[in-house]
Amino acid sequence: MAGKEKIVVWLSDVRNTDIPIVGGKGASLGEMTNAQLPVPPGFVVTAQAFRKFITEAGIADKLFKGIDVNVDDQKELMKAEKFAKDLINNQPMPASIAKDITAAYDTLSKREGGEQYVAARSSATAEDLPEASFAGQQETFLNVRGKEDLLKAVQHCWASLYGARAIYYRVKQKFPHEHVNIAVVVQKMVDADAAGVMFTHHPTTGENVAIIEAAWGLGESVVSGSVSPDNYEVRSGRVSKKKIATKQIKIIRDPRTRKTVKLDVEEAKKNVQVLADDQILRLAKLGNIVEEHYGKPQDIEWAYQKGELYLLQSRPITTIQKREAKGGKVLGEIILEGLGASPGVASGKVKVVDSMDTLDRVLEGDILVTKMTTPDMVPAMKRSAAIITDEGGLTCHAAIVSRELGTPAVVGTKEATRMLEDGSLVTVDGEKGHVYMGAVKKEAAAEKAEHAEAAPRMAMIKPITATEVKVNVSIPEAAGRAKDTHADGVGLLRIEHMILGLNTHPQVYMNSGRSQEYVDELIKGIRTVADAFYPKPVWVRTLDAPTDEFRAMKGGENEPYEHNPMLGMRGIRRDLKEVEHFKLEMAAFKKLFEMGYDNIGIMIPLVQHPKELRRAKEIMVECGIDLEKVDVGIMVEIPASALIIDEFIREGIDFVSFGTNDLTQYTLAVDRNNELVADLYNELHPAVLKLIEYVIGECNKAGVKTSICGQAGSRPEVARRLVAMGITSISANIDAVEAVREMVARTEHALILEAARKKQ
Repeated sequence: MAGKEKIVVWLSDVRNTDIPIVGGKGASLGEMTNAQLPVPPGFVVTAQAFRKFITEAGIADKLFKGIDVNVDDQKELMKAEKFAKDLINNQPMPASIAKDITAAYDTLSKREGGEQYVAARSSATAEDLPEASFAGQQETFLNVRGKEDLLKAVQHCWASLYGARAIYYRVKQKFPHEHVNIAVVVQKMVDADAAGVMFTHHPTTGENVAIIEAAWGLGESVVSGSVSPDNYEVRSGRVSKKKIATKQIKIIRDPRTRKTVKLDVEEAKKNVQVLADDQILRLAKLGNIVEEHYGKPQDIEWAYQKGELYLLQSRPITTIQKREAKGGKVLGEIILEGLGASPGVASGKVKVVDSMDTLDRVLEGDILVTKMTTPDMVPAMKRSAAIITDEGGLTCHAAIVSRELGTPAVVGTKEATRMLEDGSLVTVDGEKGHVYMGAVKKEAAAEKAEHAEAAPRMAMIKPITATEVKVNVSIPEAAGRAKDTHADGVGLLRIEHMILGLNTHPQVYMNSGRSQEYVDELIKGIRTVADAFYPKPVWVRTLDAPTDEFRAMKGGENEPYEHNPMLGMRGIRRDLKEVEHFKLEMAAFKKLFEMGYDNIGIMIPLVQHPKELRRAKEIMVECGIDLEKVDVGIMVEIPASALIIDEFIREGIDFVSFGTNDLTQYTLAVDRNNELVADLYNELHPAVLKLIEYVIGECNKAGVKTSICGQAGSRPEVARRLVAMGITSISANIDAVEAVREMVARTEHALILEAARKKQ
């Protein structure tokens, strides 16, 4: 994202690639806004604003020390939460930050016709990513109005980054607290008449059916599981199934107090269908558009206000075929029924939880029974063999988290907490939605396999393609999820995310005699990914971060101010001016090669002349790297490097990778973060495609491998064109690998068929 360090950015200036600045939720909303989908207008208080807040307040060290606790001890965990939240909420907000936030609020209100009610929504920088499920751990504040209340809401969102459940999750997932920041999305409030969640495919089986859950008022009642919503299914463009629930409560903005309240639903509406059939079909069609945009099934939050449909969030469905259901078909007497929310079969002792104070009673292997789960219950949910709730639907918190954990779950039973006796032994079938008394028998696995449908098994088969399908990795912690895609290697491992994650400027390490500590951090991060994929290739891109991102780090105050950092001191041009830093990167590579990681390739970003490549290779040799044994390649992200690719080939390269985000921007003279011209940004522009096709052709003649690691590579329609051009490999984001691989296979088959027909 161009420009100086920003406190506030508008959603219209945000894209999917801006997660380090606006978090997962902000990036998704910005992407949908620019795809002209119906997203409420708003802005984002950036992650850099939060980092500036804790840095200027001088509380960072105290904060991280205070939350370094045994997270399995509930009392210690709750104490750490209180300490962290009090520490943040009691600090005065710096005037410079407050000024930018209130100015943006004034602008939004002016555009929308008066002082606005807004939603302040937390957006962690690792949230809504395929490799991390941070969503729902931080807080959202609805119906916020006025500058003072907005500033308080933003600060409370910041504090929620250190809630007990968030601390617990990061420790268990080995995400260092200091590496995760938080942004805050501020959007015009949708005063919903009806709202809910939609899956564009079945969230467990991947079946091609849209599942929509709807309730009266705000969607919080559906997501939290505090209401059993209507459930609609849409197949082949028609409403194929409807389950009209009894909706007991709704969450709305009280017309008198103007505050968010939970009220009983009027008797006349409790059993009434929330959405008309035409509204259901309209929502399903919009879901298809979103899925097509992202190239993967989506989990979408939506709302209707006075007949207008709004999208409030979209994230990839991460639970399709995640793991097979455990056990076979259950044989026994059903004592309770609900919705099968997460497949699998498990037996255990019932533990009825009616308050947070009783969570510690849930031990490893117990069956957690509660009215509805909340994010604070996640530690207990992880210990549970299965989960049963009174309320909720397929999109409630209990259902989503259970699928992520692979834990059998039955939701919406209405009376589990009343019917099931604490300490009794039951069996849960999370696929059928049945609960049985006692530890009942199951069919043999072989019999289950005989009756299982063939389609899900076929979905697990990886098609063999001549064009390699690789995966992009942003952070080492995502290596496991990336490996699970069965990709043919890593087409892009970003080194700058490891560096920025240290939150300490590299110069601080060098000036304080801690260079080896810095090198060791790089080795650890790269090694994690290289280990996961060995012996498949892992192409590691050297430093490519603009000065405004470095300025936000500890010790970064001396970074130069640039009018447009994206066109300034970044990529190889920075490393060739700050050679000592480049040598530290090379020291890390040298050590990894000595350790036997011969699958690592070095990729040089933002080259615009062969002399830059030549000098970089000279430094590599000076640092003891044997270029005869190492693959060295360049990013093609500037028209100059594409137009003179033959000169780079003569200089000596083993591979090239297209960075389409920059290549498109620089080819079309379009700042994609500028709302006035963003509609002109087009990765499929003929000029961009012509540059790519020319480079692929020249490289194929010379035996140089070609790939793509920009955002366009994650779009199946782009993959189709690249395969036809003869590209060697395509590197996609983790959530897009499967869809891209399928498109590659289809395209290759079509080309073979076309060639065969021409011979006839």
